Amino acid sequence: MILDKFSLQGKTAIVTGGSRGLGEGMALGLAEAGADVVVVGSSSRVNVVADKIKALGRKSLGIQADLVSAKPISGIIASTMAEFGKVDILVNCAGIIRRAPALEFSEKDWDDVINVNQKSLFFMCQAAAKEMAKQGKGKIVNIASLLSFQGGIIVPSYTSSKSAVMGLTKALANEWAPLNINVNAIAPGYMATELTEALQKNPERAPAILARIPQGRWGTPEDMKGAVVYLASEASDYLQGHTIVVDGGWMGR
Repeated sequence: MILDKFSLQGKTAIVTGGSRGLGEGMALGLAEAGADVVVVGSSSRVNVVADKIKALGRKSLGIQADLVSAKPISGIIASTMAEFGKVDILVNCAGIIRRAPALEFSEKDWDDVINVNQKSLFFMCQAAAKEMAKQGKGKIVNIASLLSFQGGIIVPSYTSSKSAVMGLTKALANEWAPLNINVNAIAPGYMATELTEALQKNPERAPAILARIPQGRWGTPEDMKGAVVYLASEASDYLQGHTIVVDGGWMGR
C-alpha cells in the first residue's frame, strides 16, 4: 500500500539545526512518521526537542555542536552509531545568515556563513554517506532556500551558500545514486522563524513579502513536515538531485 511507503518506522534520522525553527519542525515530523531522531544544534535546547520526540514514543538523542567548524561531525556520527547502530536519514538544516550591503560585507561574516551553510553541510553529507553506503541505502535531505534561485538583497554570503547547496545536491545525487543513496533538497519560502525575525518586523519589507505570497501567509515549521517525510521515505526512492520548493506559491508569482 502506498501509505506504507511513507512510514519511517525503524529508521534513524539525524537533523542538524534541529533545536529550533524549521529544524525542530522537521525533526518532530520525522518522529511522527516513526523515526528515531538525533537532534543536533548549537544550544542546549536540543534536549528540549529530544524530550518532545520521546513524548511521541520514539527514541531521541540531543547533541550540542556548533557547525561553524566541521570538527564536531565525526563525533556526531560516532554518537549516532553508538546509540542506534545506523544512519538512515540525514537532514542538513543547520544554517546562519548575515545581512549587510555587499560593499561593506566583512570577511568574518562571509566565512561564518559559508562554513556552516556550505562546508559543514558537505562534510555531514560525506560522513553520513559513508555509513549509508555500508548499509546499502540512505536518504539525505539538504535545506536550500528561495535564494538558491534568486539573488536576494544584502545577503551575499547566504545567497552564495544556498546556491551551492542546490548544486551540491545534484552533484552528490549523481555520485551516490548507484550506492542507493538519495540526495534531494527542500527550498523553504518565507518562514516565520527566529532566522527571519528581522524581516518580519521590517515595516517596509514584511508587507511587500506577504503581498507576493499567493497563499497569503508566511510559512511555519509545520509546513515542512510533509516534504521532509516524503524525501526521507521509500515513497521518494526514484527522486534524485531535486529541490522541492515549499513557498506558498512565491516562485510561481
